[in-house]
Amino acid sequence: MRKLLSILVLLFLLMSCAKRQESEKLIKIDGSSTLFPVTEAVAEEFQKQKQGKIRVTVGISGTGGGFKKFIRGEIDIANASRPILKEEMEQARANGIEYIELPVAFDALTVVVNKENNWVDYLTVEELKKVWEPEAQEKITKWSQIRPGFPDEKIVLFGAGADSGTFDYFTDAIVGKPKASRGDYTASEDDNVLVQGIEGNKYSLGYIPFAYYAPHSDRMKAVPIKWDKNKVKEPVVPSLENVLAGIYNPLSRPLFIYVSKKSLEEKPEVREFVEFYLKMAATLAKEVKYLPLPEKAYEMGLQRVARMQTGTGFGGIPEVGLGIEEILNRPPKS
Repeated sequence: MRKLLSILVLLFLLMSCAKRQESEKLIKIDGSSTLFPVTEAVAEEFQKQKQGKIRVTVGISGTGGGFKKFIRGEIDIANASRPILKEEMEQARANGIEYIELPVAFDALTVVVNKENNWVDYLTVEELKKVWEPEAQEKITKWSQIRPGFPDEKIVLFGAGADSGTFDYFTDAIVGKPKASRGDYTASEDDNVLVQGIEGNKYSLGYIPFAYYAPHSDRMKAVPIKWDKNKVKEPVVPSLENVLAGIYNPLSRPLFIYVSKKSLEEKPEVREFVEFYLKMAATLAKEVKYLPLPEKAYEMGLQRVARMQTGTGFGGIPEVGLGIEEILNRPPKS
């Protein structure tokens, strides 16, 4: 009798677990590690309100990695720190994947050095290009080659991996062509790896999203950037205020989520999450040190979702230095 009772209890537990798993709805998100803190904050708040009825998973395989999964139909939403590229658009079209492009926040892509670095007061875009362009590989290896007066010590470089949208944006903004970069540096799609490397070497130089710099500002230094094309001629420090003022160029950038049209149509929980994201992004972005968009931009995003307005305002070609309303006002192209 006791054995029978144990079997019945076990069957009841298994049935309860299966029923719970069946009733639990799942939203899958992957992509940019830059946008991860914002999306993770939104997901946590959303799940609290849903009290376990909806689960949201957020991966960090990099913007390129996220798009690969997205255009295979493996995830509902792709986090992206750059717009979708032409080849990704073509693959999505071939796979029958339609998407809605939604800007959700701004980032100040930040050039950083070790806290013990006492010689860099600013860097120009030209100096950064000199360091990071493909031709610099195994040639520009010492600080003294960047500027006279810098120490004759080896530069220890850290930067985004090739699957990262940060890599695409930085190379476009600094070198002038996406993905054009020297290869002899420590690369990772995980920004925490880069943070640890920069903190650990006096002669380090790297670039990371502002939200990964801000919590470590007592252990590393953000480098002011001088750009001849900027409306401000003196070097500008990376800050959310300077991004909003339009003077931290060319390293200010919008961040996006790309939502599967199919998921919006077939999974009500995805639509609910996206609408929640657009309504909460301004508050939660600030909490994780990102700059929220103007309120009008989120309203336009909600309208885009309501109309199922698919496509991208970039047409598969990356651009730098664009205002958010200009992006949203462009007619999307699939």
